[in-house]
Amino acid sequence: MTTTESIEPTVYAHEHAPRLPLAEHLPEFYRAMIRLETAAAKDVDPTLYHLIKLRASQVNRCAFCIDMHSKDALAEGESIERIVQLAAWEESRHFYTERELAALALTEAVTVLTDGFVPDEVYARAAEHFDETELARVVAAIVTINAWNRIGVTTRMTPGHYTPKSSS
Repeated sequence: MTTTESIEPTVYAHEHAPRLPLAEHLPEFYRAMIRLETAAAKDVDPTLYHLIKLRASQVNRCAFCIDMHSKDALAEGESIERIVQLAAWEESRHFYTERELAALALTEAVTVLTDGFVPDEVYARAAEHFDETELARVVAAIVTINAWNRIGVTTRMTPGHYTPKSSS
């Protein structure tokens, strides 16, 4: 290519518009979801919480939440490598602790519910790594992000515009 040739700019696909501004139409419901999020996050290791939120969002294909939680995790010091490998965590086990792996397996089991239940072996493995209170917190985190994912996917929240709050 010579210096006189111009480079064509990349043209990306059209960005879809959100379907429904849920928070505007049901502010009390949205505030309740924020309170649920606050309660679910209480006393959960932030690194683990980000992994749970990001993995459930990947499984649910919630692009808005994937964007948000990837940016939040990076802003709080998570490595790019662990975020990238999360989509294939079972094949990339060496990037995660046994405790994180147990939480990820439980996250997928609760999120997918393909067989209509969480398999006993998945629950038992998580129970080996978390005491009952910690396990309750992990379950609450999984349930909460799944609710947010269903809101994001249904209302077609648009990814790419989220900016994380600065870490203190």
